[in-house]
This record gives sequence, C-alpha cells and structure tokens, in this order.
Amino acid sequence: MLIAVLSDVHDNIWNLADALERVRAAGAEALIFCGDFCAPFTLTQIAQGFAGPVHCVFGNNDGDPRLLVQNALAAGNVTLHGQYAELHLGGRRIAVNHYPEIARRLAESGQFDLVCYGHNHVAQVEQVGATVLANPGEVMGRFGSPTFGLYDTESGQFTLHPVRHVAAAGGSP
Repeated sequence: MLIAVLSDVHDNIWNLADALERVRAAGAEALIFCGDFCAPFTLTQIAQGFAGPVHCVFGNNDGDPRLLVQNALAAGNVTLHGQYAELHLGGRRIAVNHYPEIARRLAESGQFDLVCYGHNHVAQVEQVGATVLANPGEVMGRFGSPTFGLYDTESGQFTLHPVRHVAAAGGSP
C-alpha cells in the first residue's frame, strides 16, 4: 500500500492542488495529514482532491475546529482524529501527531513502524531503531521548497517528493 503524507498547508490552496495531483499520479491509496490546514476550506479541498481515506490530526494553527469537524463529517472520506492518531494501514502500525518532540518519543518507544509529524516545516526522514520517523515538510512553501511524502508499506520506505511552488493570484513564488 502506498500512503501519501502531507503537512502544514497553511491555506496555500495552489500548492495543495499540485500536491494532490502528484499524490493521485503516484497511486496513493490513503492520505495522512499532520496538521495545520488553517482554514476549514483546506480540509475540504483535501477531501475532494483525494478519493481514498484521509486521516488527519490538528496542528497548532487550525482555526475553527467546529467547522473542521463538520467538514470532515460531510466529506465522507476524512477521519479527524484530534491531536493524535494511531493507525493500522497496509499491515503497518502508524502514529501521527503535529509536534516533533512528541513524534520522537513515539518513535523511540519502538511500538510503531512509522511516526509522522509536521510543525517545524522541515522535511526529514530518519530511522529510529525499527521505526521510520518522518516529517513530509510543508506544502505551504514559505520556508523552503514545498514537499510531501510517500510511504510504501511493503518496503517500509518513506520518500520525499517536491511540490511545484505556485504563486497565488497576483503574488510571487
């Protein structure tokens, strides 16, 4: 199973559209979102742009949690897990949260095959014992080149992929 992992969109719907296009083209069967949609319409764009199951956690910049929950329920393919998610996908145990410090402790526990996080906008993949600890980077594209991740449950490999940085209407990249 191929799982897409995204984080930190911060309402950059232009970069998100490209990321979702690349995720679909790669053949991902599930999508994990590590927080910081910001506005509820970003969650809706993810739900509409990806047909498979979407598993999300809240970040520190997610506004209007009530509407985020409503949009997730209305989408039909989105599970909004709150601050933390434990998933079983493709025969792998996966933990998801927004914060690097928590993610590291989860990875060090040795209870998971993959631990995903966001928050610091830095794309990073490392092996912590038997666990892959991964930050897919930011879709936003403010602090660097926008990226997302793909996790192959068969091989256990997590790879980073670029998003085409798209300028907002009237803006510059």
